[in-house]
Amino acid sequence: MPQVSSPPTILIVEDEWVIALDIKQHLQKLGYSVSGTANSAEKALELVATTKPALVLMDIYLQGDKSGIEAAEQIRQQFQIPVVFLTAHADEATLTQAIATHPYGYIVKPFEEQDLIIAIQVALANHLAEQAIRQALQKEKQLNELKSQFVSIVSHEFRNPLSSLLMTLELFEQPDLLTPQKRQAHIERGKATIKHMAQLITDVLVLGQVEQEQFHFQPTLVNISQFCSYLIEDIQSRSQSTDRLVFTVNGCDETANLTYELDPNLLQHILTNLLENALKYSPPTSKVTFKLRCEPDYIQFEIQDRGIGLTDQDLTKLFTPFHRGMNVSNIPGTGLGLSITKKCVDAHRGQILVDSNVGIGTTFTVILPALKILNSNPNLYQPNHD
Repeated sequence: MPQVSSPPTILIVEDEWVIALDIKQHLQKLGYSVSGTANSAEKALELVATTKPALVLMDIYLQGDKSGIEAAEQIRQQFQIPVVFLTAHADEATLTQAIATHPYGYIVKPFEEQDLIIAIQVALANHLAEQAIRQALQKEKQLNELKSQFVSIVSHEFRNPLSSLLMTLELFEQPDLLTPQKRQAHIERGKATIKHMAQLITDVLVLGQVEQEQFHFQPTLVNISQFCSYLIEDIQSRSQSTDRLVFTVNGCDETANLTYELDPNLLQHILTNLLENALKYSPPTSKVTFKLRCEPDYIQFEIQDRGIGLTDQDLTKLFTPFHRGMNVSNIPGTGLGLSITKKCVDAHRGQILVDSNVGIGTTFTVILPALKILNSNPNLYQPNHD
């Protein structure tokens, strides 16, 4: 059954009680909800703060020290709620003062009911349009900032590696200057550089999809234990150490064909970024524990390392694109992995928690709501190497 939206709420600010009651009856007859009535600016501001109406009908002359014009200006600045003046005063001086507060309408009493309907509908429509424009401008600002950050990081992350590769190629043109050992060292360094640049390109493309809202949640049946096992095999096959990841499963039988409805592509981004970060930012001889917990209505992943940890300042910017920890030193990275991870977790309507201490290590916990499905036979997950 489709949900029926509730009618907009309107606050009436009028110093004459009889007129306020008449306006209230008109509004209720038209199907609007009245959040309250006030006869002073102070009372109006109090009701706006507590009831958050969709619109305020404001008389210009009120009881107390403040006028309706002053109250309207304060409401506009503090709450961004549209105001329509409803007053018996139409002289040029009053109108000039009222226009300075950028009202959404101005009705002179006595008014016809049709005038009230039109003024309210136009004011609400204009306010919604302004909100949409404001959100679009904010989105554009964020994208422009992202582009600026991209240009900055590319100039650093690409220029230096490319210079290094060029130098290596120039050395290869003079084979007499290199011993076989040095030649192999340059080759390995070049491979690592190319992998880093390829990862940067991949991360930027993924982040671009996320920011342009092209990353859609597409759930399918996933055998979660096998998914994690294949993912670990893939990561270890690309790592110099094959025994650092310690995988444990709780709450579900590893041998059972236990499935959940998840998006495997998004899940791969989440776990790959967290596992590779744990390996990268911890000593090469240390272990990284990866715990999977299965429950009937959610799954939980816990990834714990014994690495460099995160500072309090870094924790506040942890999921900001291109942000890197203050203590990463010369460890390569793009600053995009955790931002992508957070977006993928959000797409699952899940949550990601972090507990970290500098010099001791970091634990990430990801909780994804998902229903356990038994006796299904999904296709086995294979890591995506694209």
